[in-house]
Amino acid sequence: MARRYRYAFVKKKEAGKGKLSVGLVIASVVLFFGDVLLAFLLDGQLGTLVGGIGLFAMLLSAYGFFMGLASFSEPDRKHRTSLIGSILNGVVLVIWVGIFLSGV
Repeated sequence: MARRYRYAFVKKKEAGKGKLSVGLVIASVVLFFGDVLLAFLLDGQLGTLVGGIGLFAMLLSAYGFFMGLASFSEPDRKHRTSLIGSILNGVVLVIWVGIFLSGV
C-alpha cells in the first residue's frame, strides 16, 4: 500500500499595517476625485481649500507607503495587502507630487 502524505496549511492573517496601507490609498484616491470635483464646482474659487485637501491626500499617501513598508516586518502574517498598499501608495504619491510640482 502506498504511503499517504498529510499536509497541513497554516492559515495566516493579513498584516494589520498592510490593511491600513490599502485603506489609506483608497482614501487618497477618493480625496483626489473629490478635490477635482470641488475645484470644478467652485470654478477656481477657494484655491486654498482645494490645495489643502490635495496636500492632506498627498500626506495620507506618503504615510500609507511607509505603513506598507513597515508591515513587512510583522512575523507570521500574509503580506499581500502590504505589497498592494505599498505599490499603489507609491504610484499615487508620485502622481500627487507631479501635480504639486506642475502647479509650482
